[in-house]
Amino acid sequence: MIVWINGAFGSGKTQTAHELHRRIPESFIFDPEEAGYYIRKNIPTALAKNDFQDFELWREINYTFLKMMADQYSGIIIVPMTIVNPQYFAEIVGKLQQDGFDVRHFTLYASKEVLLKRLRTRAEGANSWAAAQIDRCLEGHSNPIFEQKINTNNLPIEQVAEQIAMELGIDLLPDSRSKLKKSYDRLAVKLKHIRLF
Repeated sequence: MIVWINGAFGSGKTQTAHELHRRIPESFIFDPEEAGYYIRKNIPTALAKNDFQDFELWREINYTFLKMMADQYSGIIIVPMTIVNPQYFAEIVGKLQQDGFDVRHFTLYASKEVLLKRLRTRAEGANSWAAAQIDRCLEGHSNPIFEQKINTNNLPIEQVAEQIAMELGIDLLPDSRSKLKKSYDRLAVKLKHIRLF
């Protein structure tokens, strides 16, 4: 199974993915952004695009990579990635589903005010690249193709993960970490995934 966790920047995708990964044995987190960084680093400036998702190559790489892993890996593959263009979604998720793979998709939703507040906690202010994408994401995710939404405005990460697990019909391992350890783990994930554009 592939579990794609969508949503605007600041909606909780990465933290939810790591919470699921900690509590689902034999799970793996796949990051499609890595292909984008590779393309961005290895292309002439004249060919660069503002958003690496606009490269057909980015979509092809991620489709092919996920197809290979789903073919050969028996565990659950968790994909935290914002995607708002229905055509791009169809070229990766839709194509995998057409190929017969079990791909489940969830869009994490939060209000613009909550998203901006969360972005500030990771050193991305109102003028950051991520903040500038909020309106585009909220508008794009209104498309029916992204309809399976979870409102994360007032929902702790544990409950977001538990709701996804319930929808998937899987049992999560109990979380025996202390409150301090949970806070440490969340901070470590946040710091690791701060992107400076």
